[in-house]
Amino acid sequence: MKRFNPDLVFFEPDALNYPLGKSLHQHFQKTGTPIKFTTSHNRVTGIPGETEAQKYRNAKNTLVVGVRKTLEFDTSKPSAEYAIPLTTGCAGHCHYCYLQTTMGSKPYIRVYVNLDEILAQAKNYIEQRKPEITRFEAACTGDPVSLEHLTGALEYYINFFGKEELGRLRFVTKFANIESLLEAKHNQHTRIRFSINSDYVIKHFEPSTSTFEERIEAAGKIAEANYPLGFIVAPIIQYEGWKEGYKHLLEKLAKRLENVYVEDLTFELIQHRFTKVAKNVILKRYPKTKLDLDEENRQLKWGRYGRFKYVYPKEIADEMVELFETYIPEYFPQAEISYFV
Repeated sequence: MKRFNPDLVFFEPDALNYPLGKSLHQHFQKTGTPIKFTTSHNRVTGIPGETEAQKYRNAKNTLVVGVRKTLEFDTSKPSAEYAIPLTTGCAGHCHYCYLQTTMGSKPYIRVYVNLDEILAQAKNYIEQRKPEITRFEAACTGDPVSLEHLTGALEYYINFFGKEELGRLRFVTKFANIESLLEAKHNQHTRIRFSINSDYVIKHFEPSTSTFEERIEAAGKIAEANYPLGFIVAPIIQYEGWKEGYKHLLEKLAKRLENVYVEDLTFELIQHRFTKVAKNVILKRYPKTKLDLDEENRQLKWGRYGRFKYVYPKEIADEMVELFETYIPEYFPQAEISYFV
């Protein structure tokens, strides 16, 4: 698997006051990666590119190392009580990703180095909610596993939550570089979820992410390391042969896990959807995409954040539900299907 290594790195000066900031600076000096300084990620300038697509791709290969100044966590209902900061942005180039619009004109990747300050705030939230368990989602604004080979931050977080009786961590990833997590002292307090899809969808719509086979193998290793495990099948896309493609996915996954009993296993199912704003952004950034964004093939659904989304017609969505409700219980009788949306 090819791992993300930025073409350009910006450092906020305060980042060098933290161990992770210092080690990243030393690493990029050794690799000869161009380094610049910026007073704030909002002041990052000089990313090259003549077209929208060029600027976007160059920004996606740019890393900003900074300090998380706002330590008030966002909520992350219903999957967790809070979103814990770790990274913003992702090394992947998924055509459909919601970060296309939420990241706006700043698609560069950011990592935070003040890990202990962030975890101290997590501890405060845990104390406030005693005796209830408090859950924290680490992948609301990006995929931290895509950067774990550079930062080691996820392993640090996992070890912290492993010691917290009432704290739980969870995140989702499309990346397979999970080796550093296998020996972490998780104490089953971290749920790792893999975003999986059919081979067709990964090949055509998820560039710069781990392959179909790599994700399945990584999921097997995580199961063997006794983590609570989950799978997000998203986005479920209709294409010629889609039913066979998703059945094949579940068969391959079941084959890899057949000798590993995963007691705590969940599936989350999300059909493909898009907004008009997202469609316009996607077509600018990936003008040759094969993603079906024809509104005539969809129906409107009112979204949580005050926007209409285009989803599949009910009869197609029902076929998707039927497929997964047939094969998941067959291949994974202990698994829970958390939802289909």
